[in-house]
Amino acid sequence: MREIVLTDRGPKPIGPYSQAIKVNGLLFVSGQVSIDPKTNEFVIGDIQQQTERTLENVKGIVEAAGSKLSHVIKTTVFLKNMSDFAAMNEVYARYFSAAPPARSTVEVARLPKDALVEMEVIATI
Repeated sequence: MREIVLTDRGPKPIGPYSQAIKVNGLLFVSGQVSIDPKTNEFVIGDIQQQTERTLENVKGIVEAAGSKLSHVIKTTVFLKNMSDFAAMNEVYARYFSAAPPARSTVEVARLPKDALVEMEVIATI
């Protein structure tokens, strides 16, 4: 059985998708960008500011689903510019310091809201 996760700790979906889905002991969190869930406004800033806001959104959704960042097993990071990798990675490392999850990082042509970074995660519950 699958369960939809919807929390005010992450941005409200702006299309036909869920913030996250729980199924069979796993949590699949949709791609998150730098949107403040309190205002639903895009947070403009450099790659580090956008990465931090993005990871706070991911953290809020993961915790609302009954899990925690230490249970994240896979992340996918989408970067507008791979030259931002080191700066993004510096912030990312603060959130996943011990036993970090598997990860893919890819450069993409464009992201929603012209974001610099988007992240999706899979976690155990």
